[in-house]
Amino acid sequence: MILDTAGASIVGIALHLEDVAGKDIRQASTDIDGKFTFGKVASGTYRVVVLPQNGFEGYTTESFDVGSQEAVAIYAITLGIASASSEVTVRPTEIIAAEQIKAQEKQRLIGILPNYYISFVHDAAPMTAKQKYGLALHEFLDPTRFAGTAIVAGVEQANNSYAGYGSGAAGYGKRYAAAYGDGLFQSILSHAVFPSLLHQDPRYFYQGTGTTKSRALHAISFAVAVRNDNGHTAPNYSYLLGDIGAGMISNLYYPHADRGYGLVFTNAIISMGGRAAGGLLHEFLDKHITKNVPRTGTSSTSGKIQP
Repeated sequence: MILDTAGASIVGIALHLEDVAGKDIRQASTDIDGKFTFGKVASGTYRVVVLPQNGFEGYTTESFDVGSQEAVAIYAITLGIASASSEVTVRPTEIIAAEQIKAQEKQRLIGILPNYYISFVHDAAPMTAKQKYGLALHEFLDPTRFAGTAIVAGVEQANNSYAGYGSGAAGYGKRYAAAYGDGLFQSILSHAVFPSLLHQDPRYFYQGTGTTKSRALHAISFAVAVRNDNGHTAPNYSYLLGDIGAGMISNLYYPHADRGYGLVFTNAIISMGGRAAGGLLHEFLDKHITKNVPRTGTSSTSGKIQP
């Protein structure tokens, strides 16, 4: 008879009759009274085995002998409740971050423009300094960056912006190099150098839930606040210093008539406003026009649990 710890019979418990070599000789299961029978057993030495099942622990009897034409009675077997067991696999945060970054690098607005710096995983793993530099270079070396720079330089050429560069192919080349340099220095400083030094995350973290007002405030706050690598919110020093730094470097290659530190800080303020507007687009539009958005968020912790 098979009983639980309260003394109640257990129905439907599978049992195995094994010989001394561990060979499975017979199988049976308990009836409504918790009883079982192994019939037509040859003489020999056996044991009854109950594997863990139905939330109960397993059990193995002591070996016993069965003689010819002999019936052997097994005293009641009491099964305890199986304790919950878990198997947890933990992976380094750096590896999880690498997988999430790899997914971000597939995100493209309307399937064309890279949209690497928005994380649809709210609790994404923090990036290492190496990963910050790698993502910045990957984003900036994308072919669309060269095409976009060519368009900007063409518009400037047509408007005769930065007249000190002159006209013709030489003037266009200088405008192209300046436009590319502006983007390169701003990207490297804001997305890699200062985030690494200040331990800040340069990504926008999609909220996606809550009221329209709360989402809008979250989006606009990206102009002045970012997430530190420890998960806490902090002033957005990385982008501010990146804008100022890139502006100061641009004074080295822009025509003399277009240089000046007043313009540097004015452009920094304009960039701040642009990030606020960009945050709104990230929050309310990007998910609808971005290819390869994760269907579900992947937590920064990873593992498998088997009860």
